[in-house]
Amino acid sequence: MSRLLASLIGAAIAVALVSSSVFVVDQHRYAVVYALGELREVIQEPGLNIKAPPPFQNVVFLDKRLQTLDTPDGERFLTAEKKDLLVDAFVKWRIVNPRQYVIAIGSNADRGGERLNQLVRNALTAEIGKRNLADVLTGGKRTDVANAVRADLAPEAKDLGVEVVDVHLKRIDFIDQVNNAVYERMKADRVRVANELRATGVAEAETIRADAERQRSVILADAQRDAETIKGEGDAQASQIYAQSFGKNPEFYRFYRSMEAYKATFKGRNDVIVIDSNSEFFKYFKGPGAGK
Repeated sequence: MSRLLASLIGAAIAVALVSSSVFVVDQHRYAVVYALGELREVIQEPGLNIKAPPPFQNVVFLDKRLQTLDTPDGERFLTAEKKDLLVDAFVKWRIVNPRQYVIAIGSNADRGGERLNQLVRNALTAEIGKRNLADVLTGGKRTDVANAVRADLAPEAKDLGVEVVDVHLKRIDFIDQVNNAVYERMKADRVRVANELRATGVAEAETIRADAERQRSVILADAQRDAETIKGEGDAQASQIYAQSFGKNPEFYRFYRSMEAYKATFKGRNDVIVIDSNSEFFKYFKGPGAGK
């Protein structure tokens, strides 16, 4: 029985030794092997690996994927005019040289973010400090600030074994004492732009109105011309019909023309005309056959 127990204990110890001596490095991590506290090996390729069991050797894993560092909300920075700004930024970074990283940082991976955060703050202080408010607040120039910070970080990040992939300024707020002045200036700029747009709109409206009036005059002139043409054609046709009627029945034509003359002469009820009753003008008032 004691022999069986000893065998089981021996087997358990063997399994423990084997399990503590074998480790797997996946594709997202680096493995750093320490021997009695001293850096011995950095494994960058994924796969199964063997080491001495603790305490002779230990393994620390480092994430090789892209990581995000958020700076504390509302860090204060001074512009070139000594105006206070609250800036919130984030940095995308990754470990590219794990050996250099553990030499510079140590085995505590969290300390890398702390060191990088201080470097980011120093770079922001330098870049914002040599620019005025407009250079920091304007959209395109804000990107220039972020790119400059990234360039400043590059050599120091390399010393840490990391690469800074991107720097982005998420939010920039004003300290209370400069809020009003900045907002008033921005308001004045917006009013100026609005006035310019309004003036442009008025000018365009006048142009459209003048063009419409010109088109109206052209249309009316064309309509008047067409009306005169149609009237002339109608008068010509009427004259032609009168002439044809005169040729076919001269007496009826004279009667019709006399009726038209009577209608034109006696339009007014109070008109008084003094004329000889035997005048040719009244010959169709004398009854049937009077014109013969």
